[in-house]
Amino acid sequence: MNVRSTVLIPPALSVRYSRDSAGRAWLGSLPGLIQGRLEHWELTVDLPAGASPWHGHGGVVIPVGLPDGSPAALKVAFPHDEARLERHALALWGGAGAVRMLDADAGTCAMLLERLDAGSSLQTVQMDEAAAVWGSLVRQLSLVPDHRPAWQEFDHIAGRAEQWSDDLPADWEQQGRPFPRWLLEAALEVCQTRGAVGRRAGRDVLVHTDFHFMNILARPRASAADGAGGSAGLSYVAIDPQPMIGEPEFAVAPLLWNRLGDLPRSDPAAGLNQRCLDFSAAAGLDADAARQWAVAREVENALWYASRPGHRGDMQRSLWVASTLAGQTLDGLPAAHDLPEPSAASGGSVSPRP
Repeated sequence: MNVRSTVLIPPALSVRYSRDSAGRAWLGSLPGLIQGRLEHWELTVDLPAGASPWHGHGGVVIPVGLPDGSPAALKVAFPHDEARLERHALALWGGAGAVRMLDADAGTCAMLLERLDAGSSLQTVQMDEAAAVWGSLVRQLSLVPDHRPAWQEFDHIAGRAEQWSDDLPADWEQQGRPFPRWLLEAALEVCQTRGAVGRRAGRDVLVHTDFHFMNILARPRASAADGAGGSAGLSYVAIDPQPMIGEPEFAVAPLLWNRLGDLPRSDPAAGLNQRCLDFSAAAGLDADAARQWAVAREVENALWYASRPGHRGDMQRSLWVASTLAGQTLDGLPAAHDLPEPSAASGGSVSPRP
């Protein structure tokens, strides 16, 4: 079969990957990569003429039809560490709690996936229902490592924390000490305690480290098995896992730096801490461990934003969340409801480290 299809590259993706030589090279190869996978898997593009496919921060997702006419999605990602690991995590989950992978090509970072409803995420679901769905999915996704070779592919969260113990102080100095030392030390305390504790805890599981509201999509009603149900009769599953091994509490943080506009205006700080408690309880997690990990992750995010021009608002959001969870919201930051939301394309954070 040799069907020529022209798939438009989303402008936002082109802008993002035109900033360096590796990105430009990938953009130049992308039409050929897409065409090659369409031909190899005998797929037909299921897009209106002139329409752009879906995309995230790191790749493009094209609705396609399988040879038998059933719907699917072709994902082609920029070749980075998280993209290379995604197929291993999806294979381990086998469609239970996560999008089902039908096939994969490691050489092109391409995957053939079941098609989900891209317009139905947890981003607009009421928070109590979102917590129930999220908690149910965490329980499904928290697989315990076994003998299968795929487990050897994932980094350990405790090891990442130990790395941050060295990197965060150096980054803080290099960026001109962009926030008070006490907040840096709060993050370092998490890295030093949970990094070591995580190694000894004996409760390592597979962790979706980018598990925010937009990375949970509904399955079409006709194929709604093996997900977490919502009140509208929808079955939700996870996408874009950025998988690691370690404490499942690491997964709570992206919920806390998204949807800040839903926090109560009367006391957003209390609302943020309550959200941490509610989502942790829904998944059977330790809320204090989740809070600690969120402090460390948001301090790391803040330093990454500080190193990039044009991300002052994002840095302020990270500092508001981190300092609030650490117990003392920093002075001089915008009110919670005036902070920018993470972009839809980048989800929880644009940092390359989860």
